[in-house]
Amino acid sequence: MRIVIGADEARRTILRRVPLDEWDVPDALRERDTALFGERLPLDALIGRIIAEVRAGGDAAVRRFNQALDGSADMPVEVPREEIGRAYAEVPADVVEALRLAASRVRAYHERQLAHNWRSFHEDGLGQVVRPLRRVGVYMPGTAVVYPSSVLHTVVPARVAGVKEVVLAGPAGASGAVHPLKLVAADIAGVDRVFRASGAQGIAALAYGTESVSPVDKICGPGSLFVTLAKRRVYGVVGVDALYGPTETVVVADESADPRLCAADLLAQAEHDVLASPVLLTDSLRLARAVQAEVDRQIGPLERGHVARQAFDNRGGAVVTASIDEAVELANEFAPEHLCLLLRDPWRYADLVRNAGGLFVGESSPEALGDYIAGPSHAMPTGGCARFQSPLSVNDFLRIISVVAVDESTFERLAPAAARIARAEGLTAHARALEMRLEGR
Repeated sequence: MRIVIGADEARRTILRRVPLDEWDVPDALRERDTALFGERLPLDALIGRIIAEVRAGGDAAVRRFNQALDGSADMPVEVPREEIGRAYAEVPADVVEALRLAASRVRAYHERQLAHNWRSFHEDGLGQVVRPLRRVGVYMPGTAVVYPSSVLHTVVPARVAGVKEVVLAGPAGASGAVHPLKLVAADIAGVDRVFRASGAQGIAALAYGTESVSPVDKICGPGSLFVTLAKRRVYGVVGVDALYGPTETVVVADESADPRLCAADLLAQAEHDVLASPVLLTDSLRLARAVQAEVDRQIGPLERGHVARQAFDNRGGAVVTASIDEAVELANEFAPEHLCLLLRDPWRYADLVRNAGGLFVGESSPEALGDYIAGPSHAMPTGGCARFQSPLSVNDFLRIISVVAVDESTFERLAPAAARIARAEGLTAHARALEMRLEGR
């Protein structure tokens, strides 16, 4: 793990943002699409081609891309309920119970969010009605790594919001089977239907529909670069929750922090992806060096240690700042998905945090707890989007309809001013729609 000194060097190196369009795509993936289309298309053109062919070809196109791009067996697009039921026999009972506990905590947290939605009218005749989306599609990533937690953290808030139908789409294995952990999580979360439709073809199927898949109102959930670019492409046809990139965690720590825990928290995110950003910000060179040594010690036995090591080489490391205040300010600039405060007095600095997807305060609240069972959805903004975007919540699955129902006296008081503004804009029909009502009184 590299160590850099000073905020300016950090901005130039470890904290430098890589734009979405500059993400690396493994050569092996590009070789597959080259073989499929007979030429190496620019990435955006490739996504557009896949989407267009799914719109035209429906299920057959989805199945063809599943085979060609994933090496998956040719199977019907929809996973039958019997296969979902059989999945329970393949998942250890204690894991099923853990998933149920996680689902219950995610549900309870988001039910509290729902209680804060304003649905009433005020005395002046203004208000709003809140309606859930009708149909939502959730993308479930992962074949090499399986993420049943992502299913829970995306589907449960939709169900709490009152979405009528929630469907899942995502990759299947070489045999064509969807991993049983995903199917069990889908059943616990309350998913209606599951589809074998990965990558851009999965997003296209959800957006435009096929013989098996009804088009949805909104697509949610993280995925690969292909998924992210496809979501961006279909936005406007459907809603999307966010454009998720590789995971990122910033740990702000002072000399009081345990270097073992700092290293463990960084490694927990580094093992996700070679493009993950595990970053330590500290005012202590001694702590930085101790964490560096701990990362080297702890990384060896990890099953995905090779992935974590590449993540540190690519986008990770430690930054030694002039003070903890400067460290928090750097974190605000970076606007990370996860911001962890391992400090002697973490609440003093929590009030200074402006930009983060999730804030994890103190050693007893590690980000790994939030990934699974704490309660808030772990679908959080990445790539610096925490400057303007919030984590997934029930509000992502609700539509607010503004209501104007003023009485006659309020209309008579407001309409003259509205008519003057309309005439100032040159929109005389607007003005007459108001003035005709006034003339009749």
